[in-house]
Amino acid sequence: MPKKIFSIIFSVFLAVSVIFAPISVSAYEITGFDITAKAGMLVSMDTGEILYSNNIDNKVFPASITKIMTVTLMLESEKYDPAGKVAMTKEVEDLILGTGSAVSNFQIGEEITQLDLVYTVLMSSFGDCAYLAAIYYGGSVDEFVNMMNDKANELGLTGTHYSNPVGLHDEQTYTTVRDIYTLTTYALKNETFKTVCETPRHTIEATNKSAKRTLSTTNFLQDPNTNYYYQYAKGVKTGYTDEAGRCLVSTASYNGYNYMCILMNCPPNADKRYEFLESANLYRWAFNNFSFKQVANSTEPVCEIPVELSLDTDFVSLYFEKPFVTVLPNGADDSTIVVKTKLSSDKVEAPVKKGDVLGTADIVYAEQVIGTVNLVAGDSVKASKLLIGIKYVKGFFSSVYMKIVYALIVLAIIIFILMIIKLNIARLRKRKVKYIPYGKKKGDRNEH
Repeated sequence: MPKKIFSIIFSVFLAVSVIFAPISVSAYEITGFDITAKAGMLVSMDTGEILYSNNIDNKVFPASITKIMTVTLMLESEKYDPAGKVAMTKEVEDLILGTGSAVSNFQIGEEITQLDLVYTVLMSSFGDCAYLAAIYYGGSVDEFVNMMNDKANELGLTGTHYSNPVGLHDEQTYTTVRDIYTLTTYALKNETFKTVCETPRHTIEATNKSAKRTLSTTNFLQDPNTNYYYQYAKGVKTGYTDEAGRCLVSTASYNGYNYMCILMNCPPNADKRYEFLESANLYRWAFNNFSFKQVANSTEPVCEIPVELSLDTDFVSLYFEKPFVTVLPNGADDSTIVVKTKLSSDKVEAPVKKGDVLGTADIVYAEQVIGTVNLVAGDSVKASKLLIGIKYVKGFFSSVYMKIVYALIVLAIIIFILMIIKLNIARLRKRKVKYIPYGKKKGDRNEH
């Protein structure tokens, strides 16, 4: 019970503190099982801490993981109306023919609701329905693909590019694990997206051309009728092509802890679905070996910074802007947690307002930075008008303008001195000239 209360309290804090926060890399070494995925990560959705990491910035082919972006644009479109109808077309049938993609088998002219269309794309991963959505919401496939790439740029997915809305293999459709995490975190903020991807079964009511039918998720972690079922798992999306291998983006929640696991390019073994087995192993490893830990509070000063232009104090104490909570191994030793401060400058001038950000602090555990927190002024400091006046006077006399004036004065003094010296030399020369009377020659004598 105490642990549940602790988790609830922290979940409220964490839900607010990690929105749009960058993930911090501090992966740990897993033991007891292997990971075959060529790229992947296990990340805390509560704190952004990465517990497992492998090639998260390497280029990978997304296969149907692409449809996370497709559905995101569907739900954000002004044309989206959950009850509105969309009909299958011959154009879509021609586009999907021969691609090898999973298809819905909707008949040409068959109408389904737009909400049902979301389920067919995200939960059942039907390629024809992804094309249908692209044409309906984008006007054309090409225009919808442009929308996908524009959205990727908007979200800062610098390692991502799309060439189709389905995830069919193409050298120009690629992404990274880090970008998938960013996109999925964004997509899950939409409640419809979240509900759809967490649903294992969905029934489409009778249409104008078919009786009602039930769709199943492609994520076997969510399906209790499979050997891969994991009771704490939720969405999000599966993917497969020969080039991409088996791919899975999933989430799991237990006892107040929430994780996302992304595994890309797992072996395409028909007898053993590594993406499901290894995701479940990673979740168990995290739930059993890690817990929330507050490693920094906002009530004790971290360091001080000198203050100028104040008669009240010579320094101000800096505090963490907010408590720092992260996920650490259960046996983590507090003595191995180090705070490394980085001040914005060597000193600060008054006035200082309480809460002003004057630096940052890296939280380091086991020689890995697990987070960064702003350092803020703990008190306000008033400025002294006298000291400000002295500062401006000093500043005036040390300004570039005054330096020019000083230079001109020195130059004028030098010129004046040179002129005085020149005049004195001229006078000395004049005094050295000897006067000889007219008509008198040297050696003349008076004879009598």
